Amino acid sequence: MKERPVMAPSTSHGGTARRATSVAAGIYRDLRTDIVTLRRKPGDPISEKQISEAYGVSRTPVREAVLKLADEGLVEIFPQSGTFVARIPVAALPEATVIRKALEDATVRLAAERATRSQIAQLRANLERQREQDAADDADGFHESDELFHALIAEIAGYPGFWTLTQQVKVQVDRCRRLTLPAPGRIGKVIAEHQEIADAIADHDPDRAVAHLNSHLDALDVTIDDFRHAAPIYFTGVLESVR
Repeated sequence: MKERPVMAPSTSHGGTARRATSVAAGIYRDLRTDIVTLRRKPGDPISEKQISEAYGVSRTPVREAVLKLADEGLVEIFPQSGTFVARIPVAALPEATVIRKALEDATVRLAAERATRSQIAQLRANLERQREQDAADDADGFHESDELFHALIAEIAGYPGFWTLTQQVKVQVDRCRRLTLPAPGRIGKVIAEHQEIADAIADHDPDRAVAHLNSHLDALDVTIDDFRHAAPIYFTGVLESVR
């Protein structure tokens, strides 16, 4: 895989340490995006030497980025063998699903109670972008709009930090989601589920909004189960239902 170098910031005002930290953050961000979007697949090797050469930096900031990814469970470091993209840990999925449901149940309920006309218009504009991206077979663009849809709900609820917490919890689920998006009709189904959630929010019906959200997340669990059995090489752990 061709590495994607980032622009190094200025080193003025004795900013060598700041530059190293900033470069490490950029490398971490790029690698994390590649892993979550499956541009780097489970089991792919990660060469610190190649990355440092591609970014034109020493191996120190690369090592810093890799260690941070290891802390998140996204890479595995084997001293005698090398560093590899971690397989998706099955054991992490049920806990992530439970925590996500708890956080998003609260935000979607509040969003249905508090949504203004302009905020409802934002949700509908987001849904229109999702449809355009589906028509263009733009899975990456759709994934970003999908994330923004849920972020908007948290913002409408008045607790945008809830979505930040959710993103931290669901990183392994996101990797699974990227496996499912190429499935025929999958994106269209997700958009229809989003539409039901948005309609309930627009109607200021909290119970209906929560019910549709839970159906949406349950449908993702079912799809993940299917792909875990179809592509077991990407996963580690006992293949039991995440539901």
